[in-house]
Amino acid sequence: MERKKNKQQKLHIRKGDLVKVLSGDSKGQQGKVLEVIPEKSTAIVEKVNIITKHTRPNAQNTNGGIVKQEAPVRISKLMVVDPATGKPGRVGRRLEDGKLVRYIKVKK
Repeated sequence: MERKKNKQQKLHIRKGDLVKVLSGDSKGQQGKVLEVIPEKSTAIVEKVNIITKHTRPNAQNTNGGIVKQEAPVRISKLMVVDPATGKPGRVGRRLEDGKLVRYIKVKK
């Protein structure tokens, strides 16, 4: 009997969320999620984990040169920030009016 492959995991981070970095070089920084990559469990966060990339001249960039851009961050190192209190918290889901709604559990 063959085992079924697991469905794609539910992530606690979505595009547009305000998140705080928990560990690494960018620890403590906050930013908006620009893109989520579920296959690699990573997210690209605005103004966090900036790298310098050397580019060759091409049709779009005729000069080439050095470009600064955001690199992906592991989702396990990110925590969603509650917009009401401004504190990071865990994400929960509950049923409200027949719809599944996300809410943030902030430690008191």
